[in-house]
Amino acid sequence: QVQLAESGGGLVQPGGSLRLSCAASGRIFSINTMGWYRQAPGKQRVLVATISSGGIINYVDSVKGRFTISRDNAKNTVYLQMNSLKPEDTAVYYCNARLIYYTGTSYRGPSDYWGQGTQVSVSS
Repeated sequence: QVQLAESGGGLVQPGGSLRLSCAASGRIFSINTMGWYRQAPGKQRVLVATISSGGIINYVDSVKGRFTISRDNAKNTVYLQMNSLKPEDTAVYYCNARLIYYTGTSYRGPSDYWGQGTQVSVSS
């Protein structure tokens, strides 16, 4: 019913930049919060940044001043601009959306949906 498609990961040197995108598609009625999480090898998935439908933003302390989250509500898309990347930013980044969707006969949600993940590697 709903899919989240991520793009933009890759390999970058320390100090470099990357921009991640995540587009939600399907029978979406409304999206509340969208966000990015990351999971480093051997560690749990943790929050990076979230943005509400009204534009309220939250960042984990370690990325404040370096990462910027934004969204285009008309396109059901969330972005993560990552600057001044560090080796410790290396992880698989996952997009998340909390949304209500239409089945064709009824509305379901709000429920959490996840993208497939995109690898971000920061190394010289």
